[in-house]
Amino acid sequence: MAAVLSYESLVHAVAGAVGSVTAMTVFFPLDTARLRLQVDEKRKSKNTHMVLMEIIKEEGLLAPYRGWFPVISSLCCSNFVYFYTFNSLKAIWVKGQHSTTGKDLVVGFVAGVVNVLLTTPLWVVNTRLKLQGAKFRNEDIVPTNYKGIFDAFHQIMRDEGILALWNGTLPSLLLVFNPAIQFMFYEGLKRQLLKRRAQVRAQLSSLDVFVIGAIAKAIATTVTYPMQTVQSILRFGRHRLNPENRTLGSLRNVLYLLHQRVRRFGVMGLYKGLEAKLLQTVLTAALMFLVYEKLTAATFTVMGLKSGRKH
Repeated sequence: MAAVLSYESLVHAVAGAVGSVTAMTVFFPLDTARLRLQVDEKRKSKNTHMVLMEIIKEEGLLAPYRGWFPVISSLCCSNFVYFYTFNSLKAIWVKGQHSTTGKDLVVGFVAGVVNVLLTTPLWVVNTRLKLQGAKFRNEDIVPTNYKGIFDAFHQIMRDEGILALWNGTLPSLLLVFNPAIQFMFYEGLKRQLLKRRAQVRAQLSSLDVFVIGAIAKAIATTVTYPMQTVQSILRFGRHRLNPENRTLGSLRNVLYLLHQRVRRFGVMGLYKGLEAKLLQTVLTAALMFLVYEKLTAATFTVMGLKSGRKH
């Protein structure tokens, strides 16, 4: 229990949340382009630059930052929960010893499950708010009219039921492998670099942290991207599935969506928007890890403490 409620876990959680908010704010327009490519299937532009130009031309200069506040709020809560759970579980399991790749993967997976179950409603709401007012090419998309975060929660529960707030939970649970794989590679690469640097007693540079964070996220994103596309569509929940105009809102449609995507666009349809996602997520993760490492180290230094976590 002491490890769960430790000051060290709190520092890691706050640093992770601040790092993610900083990075996402910088690269937010890239995430906007990625989401449009995933959800709006009939958009002809396939590259990030052209999609952003279209959004700005049709919807205004600030349109790429539409939905920034709910996304940042969700991201802050989500990363706080993930980093706190990850570091607490790692402290309990490792108990001051050196960690391993296998342990990092398991701890990352469990932290991901906890995070998904607690924060999915926030992501459902922010996905809809981010796409509200967008000009879609796909006429099957049902428009929304939310006045803010709390109104979105109210309307979704009133019109679709409380379980609609957990739309996309199944692919999200499958996608816990994304941060788990990311942290496994990040911690593994970090350990290898630290072993090499130990011979000359050198610490990791900012560039080292940035690069290994980027590599780890690129691998995790590429492996799990098809399920991320399904997750985005389910969270948006405004597509009509059939001639009776029923709207999408059920987890059982995961396989249906994957099948439809492949049937209409081929296997590569599962990777539509990958360029924008890789560009956004790799740069965001790299900057996030950089801010996280620097903030954590600075906090422990100021407080005169040493991180008890072994790599």
